[in-house]
Amino acid sequence: MAWLWIGLSLAALAACLGLWVLGAPWAAAHDAARTRPPALWWPWVMALAPWCEPFVTWRMRRELRRWGPRAGLAAHWRADRWLAACVLAAGCGAVLAGAGALMATAPPRVGMLSALAGAALGFVWPDQILRRRAAARRVRMMRELPFMLDLLTLCVEAGLSLPAALHQVAGHAPEGPLRQSLRDAAALERTGMDRKRWLSHWAEHADVPGVRALVSALSQADVMGMSLGPLLRAQAERQRSERFLRAEKLALEAPVRMLFPMVSCIFPCTFLIIGFPVAVKLLDAGF
Repeated sequence: MAWLWIGLSLAALAACLGLWVLGAPWAAAHDAARTRPPALWWPWVMALAPWCEPFVTWRMRRELRRWGPRAGLAAHWRADRWLAACVLAAGCGAVLAGAGALMATAPPRVGMLSALAGAALGFVWPDQILRRRAAARRVRMMRELPFMLDLLTLCVEAGLSLPAALHQVAGHAPEGPLRQSLRDAAALERTGMDRKRWLSHWAEHADVPGVRALVSALSQADVMGMSLGPLLRAQAERQRSERFLRAEKLALEAPVRMLFPMVSCIFPCTFLIIGFPVAVKLLDAGF
């Protein structure tokens, strides 16, 4: 049995090395973007991408176009490569689940079901990571928004126009996802896009309620001819108060979230420590 596992391990290692040797030169020769591979598994993604391209639907393209900018996904992630990553994760999940069932000496039917379940979980795993990353990036942008509004207010009150102030904030604000999203949106203005359109593009891809409120207020101020300084200052105060309310809400939710760990982990240990001397005395007394 030991020699069987050693042989299977060596065969898997040889297969991985062979795929790496065949995939890495292909990826280096056919990657038009010439981007640095983000991980060691990138050659396999590039090798599977041409095979997955016929199966890419418009819904997949639309979902990736929607969630990619929100999660800060790099530009070299096209729909076919993303589907290839999902297929690769499904294969890894099937192999791991099947190997686990084989090591547990499970029946063949159980092993097949485990492999199918592992493949299904592996296929949806990249999409779940993308959505979680988008949610985390959104929370970070909501935290950075009040300070960015303060910088924008200072630039406007110093005499700069709104486009110049936005470019100054995009170039000199602290590094973060909000600055990167504003920089990407402001780059559209250099292509000749109307200011209202690239601001709407920024609000759509940022997916932050504060940014949408800011873009709406700027559009109304542009139509009505309002002064931007008091408007931006009021927006900054509003976002700061909303950030405080979100922090207060999370603080109030903390006891509820701590209830399950306390009941499942802390209370049994406490009852065991308290009840052990009582149980010993009862046993000594003959009960």
